Amino acid sequence: MTKITFIGAGSTIFMQNIVGDALLTPALADSHFALMDIDPERLAESEAVARAMIRSVGSDASVSIHTNRRAALDGADFVITAFQIGGYDPCTITDFEIPKQYGLRQTIADTLGIGGIMRGLRTVPVLWDVARDMMQLCPNATLLQYVNPMAINTWALAEQFPALKHVGLCHSVQNTVEELAHDLDLPKGDIRFKVAGVNHVAFFLRLEHQGHDLYPALRQGYASGQIPKAPLLMPRCPNKVRYEVMNHLGYFCTESSEHLAEYVPWFIKDGRQDLIEQFSIPLDEYPTRCVEQVASWKEQAKTLTEGRNIKVTPSHEFAADLMNAIVTNTPYAAYGNLPNTGQVPQLPLGAAVETPCLVDSNGVQPSVVADIPPQLIALMRSQINVQELTVRALVDRNPEYIYHAAMMDPHTAAELDLRQIRNLVDDLLIAHSDWLPDWCIPAKAA
Repeated sequence: MTKITFIGAGSTIFMQNIVGDALLTPALADSHFALMDIDPERLAESEAVARAMIRSVGSDASVSIHTNRRAALDGADFVITAFQIGGYDPCTITDFEIPKQYGLRQTIADTLGIGGIMRGLRTVPVLWDVARDMMQLCPNATLLQYVNPMAINTWALAEQFPALKHVGLCHSVQNTVEELAHDLDLPKGDIRFKVAGVNHVAFFLRLEHQGHDLYPALRQGYASGQIPKAPLLMPRCPNKVRYEVMNHLGYFCTESSEHLAEYVPWFIKDGRQDLIEQFSIPLDEYPTRCVEQVASWKEQAKTLTEGRNIKVTPSHEFAADLMNAIVTNTPYAAYGNLPNTGQVPQLPLGAAVETPCLVDSNGVQPSVVADIPPQLIALMRSQINVQELTVRALVDRNPEYIYHAAMMDPHTAAELDLRQIRNLVDDLLIAHSDWLPDWCIPAKAA
């Protein structure tokens, strides 16, 4: 029997997607699901959902719940991480409100920028603890890492635990294919593509339908105003930023417009409300989304925990197919984030890169992509600069690199001067001191 451990199982909807996919996969349908979270109430809700799905499909799967991480990890075959250190309240609120006092606005703040740096500092030490426990309790298990900031986390895990089997997984590629199919009125299953880059700033290097390049249709549609259409997945967030970047750089980015807007220096500028309106940039989108999700979940929880069966339908996540490939030695292709050992020779070794991967009983094996256009490489390097300095701060326990990471961030540097950036980082480190290693905290906090 396969043991699948969730760390952060209180992320109930995400847990529901992955467990549901596993229950629909014959080789995983009778797995044991060990659900772990530090929030007993959310953990109990997740347990109820998992048991209702098992009843619904009639499988022999079993469930255990844990507030002790080591107990959940003991003997696991796969470990899935999906947690947010410090939560929405207070840490995400802090990541938005303090920069706002400096005139620095954000949309999501979980990947790059000052918010992504702070989230990385809070998250990586916990992931290292998970990895340390895995090396003791389930050294042959594969970690499927779903936590942002994905690239920082993946890079930092490889630095400290080179023997750990792990891959960073995201749904940005498959979500984008769905959005493009929607804009072009095409079946998403008929679109053929090749993607590579760094997580959230990877690009569709090839995009075809029945052997025909789709980029001319995208450019023509954008020029005529016929696309982007009304958003399919994020109703408040039209895809104007991504199309504008495609128009200038030539290729379409894998991550949504609300994300991409804060990774670059071109769209969110103090005093430029015209840009915000023209490109429909949803400032403070993530806090708004968090509030809505909490309210929505409270309503759903009433239904999901009443003991009724839950209809199980496939999600768009890679996890179950990837686990099935490893368990059954059935080759499967997925997009994964792994340390660069040469699969993207145009980018620095060690950086976390996202490429097509072959998955089978040998694990997750990246394919080589060596033809990324230079303008895209330049943009990716601007992201890697911030990621590398954040990782170096964590590995070397050197707080100066945190400031340097913020100074090199494209959006932050476009808005603030060096002294403002240093003061902003001080304020954030002090505000987050309960969730950060002691070496991070400025002396003025004492």
